Amino acid sequence: EGAVFLRKKITLLRAFSLLIGSMVGSGIFISPKGVLKNSGSVGFSLVVWFACGLLSMFGALCYAELGTRITKSGGHYIYILETLGPLPSFLFLWAEFFAIRPANSAVVSLAFGRYMLEPFFAPCTAPVPAVKLVSLLGYYMVLTLNSWSVTWSARLQTALSVVKLLALALIIVPGMMLLAEGHTENFQDAFDRQSLVLDKMPLAFYAGMFAYSGWFQASFVREELVRPERNIPLAVIVSVITVIVGYMLTNISYYTVLGTQDVLASPAVAVSFVQRAFKSLISVVPVLVALSCFGTMNGGIFTFSRTLFVASREGQWPPLFSMIHIRRHTPLPAVMLMFPLVTAMVCIGDIYHLMNFFSFSRWLFIGLATLGLIIHRHRHPELHSPFKVPLFIPVSFTIICLFTVAMSFYSDPVNISIGCIMVLSGFPVYYLIIHRQMSSFLWTKLSYFFCPLSDYLTHKLQLLLEVVQQEIKTY
Repeated sequence: EGAVFLRKKITLLRAFSLLIGSMVGSGIFISPKGVLKNSGSVGFSLVVWFACGLLSMFGALCYAELGTRITKSGGHYIYILETLGPLPSFLFLWAEFFAIRPANSAVVSLAFGRYMLEPFFAPCTAPVPAVKLVSLLGYYMVLTLNSWSVTWSARLQTALSVVKLLALALIIVPGMMLLAEGHTENFQDAFDRQSLVLDKMPLAFYAGMFAYSGWFQASFVREELVRPERNIPLAVIVSVITVIVGYMLTNISYYTVLGTQDVLASPAVAVSFVQRAFKSLISVVPVLVALSCFGTMNGGIFTFSRTLFVASREGQWPPLFSMIHIRRHTPLPAVMLMFPLVTAMVCIGDIYHLMNFFSFSRWLFIGLATLGLIIHRHRHPELHSPFKVPLFIPVSFTIICLFTVAMSFYSDPVNISIGCIMVLSGFPVYYLIIHRQMSSFLWTKLSYFFCPLSDYLTHKLQLLLEVVQQEIKTY
């Protein structure tokens, strides 16, 4: 009936919904505990939340410029590839596939399962096996939807973005009412320096930045955006400002109602808040939070599948994953690929350990992407960009990202070292398979045995999944 390619179906409203839906997810409902635990006091935790919001705005502005300079989809991957070269881009892809994305998806899925079951087991804690089962069911539902239709995935994201803002409002309003009545006792001695431990601050920033993560999601679907040179900067600026205001008010509401020990002891901060402040909504807010997490899972699958799609098209991933379903026009193989790793991490993982594990790799490569913006500007001064940020923004953002990554080795050496090893393990894979700088004799022998098998499997999977290569380029 026509050419098979990814259609431009992401309007400004859908881009805004994608960003809001990706940022406002499990983070604001689970990260307050991590931020408070590692910052030491209420006052310093609020400073961390605002600093994370400001840092996210800097990063979002850098990515908005990259999105107008580089016209391909793929987000971090394509920006690193176009500015720093194939090796760092492959290392990102390797870490993203085996560590960053499955761990991130597992964290959000586990938060979804915990909040979905919380009303049924209150005041007791939901059993861990039940949480993990519901988490996997939620993830599989989103996976199926993204395999079925781009349009319905985008519509769901828009609807759930409204739900997310409603969930924040139900936390903000009662908290602000109590604060207006003079309930400020939990803010006494808010900046207690004795409880401040500087070497734990990077972990506080990781928890806060996890809550804001998602400001880069529009760059993953650049080729599917309507008028991207206008809509990317506009959607980014409006959505990040909205989230900063919402997060600051939400945290103030948390601390107005709950004391420091209550937040640290709670496995689900939003539920503890409602139990204390607004008992009539005890069964409503957890469901809204769970739906919020559901939207974040949807946005994550929607965008990461485009990274695998572009990487396959660029020759750094198996060719099957650059194929599109002939009727659904979805990148079906790329969508389905994360299924086994996310399942494994949900089954064996813990939310806060997983968060530290993937944050190191994520912020390392985000810092490299904004470093690439500086290099790209220097190499191509003649290139006209419809959106350009002052130079100090990418410079300061890059320095802060790389400094935080370096400091995190002192804060959580075990999980960070595992993340580092995961990144470095991509080196031999790149040089043996991607770069192919082996002797011609050895490569010829390996190709003789493995290439026919690879072609055979690709062909059979192509028939099974009903997918073909993209017929035209839209960038």
